[in-house]
Amino acid sequence: MFGIDNYLGFVIAALILNITPGTDSIYIITRSVSQGRSAGLQSVFGITSGTLIHTLLAAFGLSVLLANSPLAFMIVKYLGAAYLCYLGFKMIFSTPSGAMVTDLASDTGMTAVSNTGWHIYKQGVLTNVLNPKVALFFLAFLPQFIDPSYAHSTLSFLLLGLTFATTGFLWCACLSLLSSSFSARLRANPAIETIMNRISGAVFFGLGVKLLTEKG
Repeated sequence: MFGIDNYLGFVIAALILNITPGTDSIYIITRSVSQGRSAGLQSVFGITSGTLIHTLLAAFGLSVLLANSPLAFMIVKYLGAAYLCYLGFKMIFSTPSGAMVTDLASDTGMTAVSNTGWHIYKQGVLTNVLNPKVALFFLAFLPQFIDPSYAHSTLSFLLLGLTFATTGFLWCACLSLLSSSFSARLRANPAIETIMNRISGAVFFGLGVKLLTEKG
């Protein structure tokens, strides 16, 4: 159907791959533990949106550019690593929720905005989109379940990508809800919240370094 071979097999494989711990899972758990359920779910929506973008790139052949151009791959890789390190740096030096960003911000009445839903959502999108290995994964994994003789392979890519995004969303939402509930009492203490933000920032920074040092 729609040029897809063994759709059930794909769903099972997608579930297994989504359950396997990776950068996205760590990102979502870290956000949920340090900033709560709302931040965790916004991260889930962001990561899922990034997955859909990768689906579109794979469907329309743009991911081939990353596969065939070492320069393009390295540029995206360095951007992704730098962005994760940037997020980590911000969280390490952040103030507790509701607190002022700096003395200057306090004087001018400016409050922290990096923890708003929209900002967290955008960060989730960029974290996923700027990981070139995700793009190459889609380019390598999805075609295995597509009939090469099917005339409308773009549709096949889109349907498989949507399926993968859906299974990923359900799993990541469960991760977010469980981890945020587990840490709710800890976040109620401002001192502990600050420590959790520092730890989360270190995790993000570590993910950036990991992406940077991984071989293509």
